[in-house]
Amino acid sequence: MNTNIYKLENFYHKYKRLPSYSELAKLFNYKSKSSAFNLANSLIKEGVIKKDSNGNLIPGEPLLYDLKVLGEVEAGFPSAAEQENLEQLSLDDYLIKNKEASFMLKVSGYSMKEAGILPGDMVLVDRSAKAQENDIVIAEVDGNWTMKYLRKKRTKIYLQAANNEYKDIYPESDLKIAAVVKAVIRKYK
Repeated sequence: MNTNIYKLENFYHKYKRLPSYSELAKLFNYKSKSSAFNLANSLIKEGVIKKDSNGNLIPGEPLLYDLKVLGEVEAGFPSAAEQENLEQLSLDDYLIKNKEASFMLKVSGYSMKEAGILPGDMVLVDRSAKAQENDIVIAEVDGNWTMKYLRKKRTKIYLQAANNEYKDIYPESDLKIAAVVKAVIRKYK
């Protein structure tokens, strides 16, 4: 993603609006509003942003990635379904509380398969979230990295796989929780 779009996207999702020309100049460390004006014009040509009838900058399609929520679907017995537009939903707003502290990791291995996390899946993790017992965490244990459930037995903290073929991991010397898993993303072909 181009740096200009990334900075604009962050601003837009933080303030729910696009920056003014003065804010645009400050955002991109330009000395003059005319440089910001030129940048805005090039972003308009690319379709990243637009101008409304009053000349204000508004988001273009690349910044608007909200999806329609059209209703519910029964995962049990089939039932009649009616499609209705319930709301617009931004996946970033839905999944991410702290964008600066969030990142994604690609999963390998089968130790979390009973939690529904399989090789090739992506996990969205948050470094700023305080890990609680039973959270799925990204941890460094005795110098090695893993993703497991954070568990506690009396006063001992340990890591547990979601697969009976893997033993519980009790740290010999060091356990550091780096992040908490917030979502699993699986793409079907």
